Amino acid sequence: MPKKNTTDKCGKLRVMSLGGLQEIGKNMTVLEYGNDIIVIDCGMGFPDDDMLGIDLVIPDVSYLVKNADKIRGILITHGHEDHIGAVPYVLQQINAPIYGTRLSLGIIEGKLEENSPGYDPELYTVEAGDVISLGVFKAEFIHVNHSIADACAISIKTPIGTVFHSGDFKLDVSPIDGKMMDITRIGEIGKDGIQLLLCESTNAERAGYTPSERTVGNSLERIFSQYEDKRIIIATFSSNVHRVQQIINASAKHGRKVAILGRSMENVIGAAAELGYVDLPDGVLINIGEIKKYRPSELTLITTGSQGEPMSALYRIAFSEHDRVKLAQSDVVVLSSSAIPGNEKLVGKIINALVKNGVKVVNDSVEDVHVSGHACREEIKLLMALLKPKFFMPIHGEYRHLYANKENAEFMGIPSQNIFISEVGKVLEVGKKEASFNGSVPAGNVLVDGAGVGDIGSVVLRDRKHLSEGGLVMVVATVDVRGGYVISGPDIISRGFIYVKESEELLDEARHIVTDALEKVLSKRGADRTQIKAAMRDELAKFFYRKTKRKPMVLPVLMEV
Repeated sequence: MPKKNTTDKCGKLRVMSLGGLQEIGKNMTVLEYGNDIIVIDCGMGFPDDDMLGIDLVIPDVSYLVKNADKIRGILITHGHEDHIGAVPYVLQQINAPIYGTRLSLGIIEGKLEENSPGYDPELYTVEAGDVISLGVFKAEFIHVNHSIADACAISIKTPIGTVFHSGDFKLDVSPIDGKMMDITRIGEIGKDGIQLLLCESTNAERAGYTPSERTVGNSLERIFSQYEDKRIIIATFSSNVHRVQQIINASAKHGRKVAILGRSMENVIGAAAELGYVDLPDGVLINIGEIKKYRPSELTLITTGSQGEPMSALYRIAFSEHDRVKLAQSDVVVLSSSAIPGNEKLVGKIINALVKNGVKVVNDSVEDVHVSGHACREEIKLLMALLKPKFFMPIHGEYRHLYANKENAEFMGIPSQNIFISEVGKVLEVGKKEASFNGSVPAGNVLVDGAGVGDIGSVVLRDRKHLSEGGLVMVVATVDVRGGYVISGPDIISRGFIYVKESEELLDEARHIVTDALEKVLSKRGADRTQIKAAMRDELAKFFYRKTKRKPMVLPVLMEV
């Protein structure tokens, strides 16, 4: 355990988010006081539509790299991708101990096996109720309900007072594991006084309470009874082990075997089963290779792909690309999830493909096959009522979600001047009596493309966008610079711009344009490669725009003899 640092240089707590504000996902919050820093969560986000070819987005942690000697630990609230997905990439830059509950660390360990930072990271298991000392900070993990087991809020004692980080939570009075959110402990912490509440905002716009996870169990029972003669394929989030448990229970009750599809689903359920978070009745779970041994009415398939992700198991099944599972008109596909903002088109694409194949699709517009894991207004108000914070900063959501949470706080009597809607990188300084924004730290998006982390920037994305919109034209010529004449070419190659066989006349004219441009620039003694290539590119681009009103990327290739 790091030694306690009692140095007080600034007298104020610096609170900043490196992700998760005015966006969905990529959650990461930093608390800094004097020479001590703790980090809460380390998540990834989905790429935007204009991030062509990008696999995922992680926070820019250059500020943490610069201050790596101050970092006392990374605290994990729960095991969802938007809270742990960036861990392997961040650990490649920062060697910091990680603290989390058993399931969270179990999932992280699986990620680190696939993407090792090159050393053995320090992973420390905590349980709800544990208190750990990290420099000037004392962090207590508090059990909350969410759509994944072992989720926690974190209460942090600091020199300026207590900061409460809600994590992702909901109030479920009938949870699958029987462990209700620890509102007793939260109330006790509130009695001692809360200086700052950092509260999730995902469902802050929604009135009322989030339904219990058991609601889904009742719907599953109706589905299994209604379609007892059909094969049932259920897509859900791999991390929602309570949902998977209910599917397994319903399958066992109706005499069905269960097969798991999708690598992430296999990894998470494997870890959950090993740690005792999922109960697998004897003989129920089978390998996907065994499904041909059973009639369709004897099978339940649990799969990834509820968000329509290309290459997911459900996507490959829907488009007849899966090597083990082929759709039949007797199949029923249950989408036990709701679309994450931005994924609606992908989900719609899969639904259309399934329906086109004659498959019955059941989603939350037909049955209550999904409930959120996030608190609605009344649950958020309950948390505020228990904690009675002096200052409030909404986190985890787009601007509309953060603003809705600001309104919730105002309704609960928190003065507007004590509520701070922040943005990624902005620093909130909190003292014992006051709080205000003061400056910012480097922050933003780091793009992950295959094995490359951060090597794709705005210039490459701009080129990809240009290629996707206008295509590519390559012009190749061999010249004698000293002699001042063209030896061969120019040859023009088109990809994604025009169909060459139907545009020979246009390309012939383009060759003449490039030849004239080359002869003109070569006639000027002393022309260098840069000038010659620029002349080829500029003249050809102007010509194509004049003729076609299109702007392909023109790539000149010059060979000299």
